[in-house]
Amino acid sequence: VQLVESGGGLVQSGGSLRLSCAASGFTFSRYGMNWYRQVPGKERELVAQIDSTGGTTNYADSAKGRFTISRDNAKNTVYLQMNSLKPEDTAVYYCYARFMVWGTPRDYWGQGTQVTVSS
Repeated sequence: VQLVESGGGLVQSGGSLRLSCAASGFTFSRYGMNWYRQVPGKERELVAQIDSTGGTTNYADSAKGRFTISRDNAKNTVYLQMNSLKPEDTAVYYCYARFMVWGTPRDYWGQGTQVTVSS
């Protein structure tokens, strides 16, 4: 299983970025996907979730109205469109999936992509 994030970078406050997470090694279309973020010294926090079909999404309060999670099952990729970025959105953003492997739940994380929002 591999999850590879891309799309992070440096952006000014109010700007936008689109993160991508390319998945491989499992049947992507069967599983929900998640975006988390982490600031040094703090716990990783959930930003957004999407179900296997893309029909249901959930967002952290901090992301509602500004971020949009989506997926393309034909491309095995999940996206996070981030608009109206704020300095407090600065973090490493991770793609995450959990599913059963031989009856045991397994957690899979990408390597993360840095998002820095300047004021």
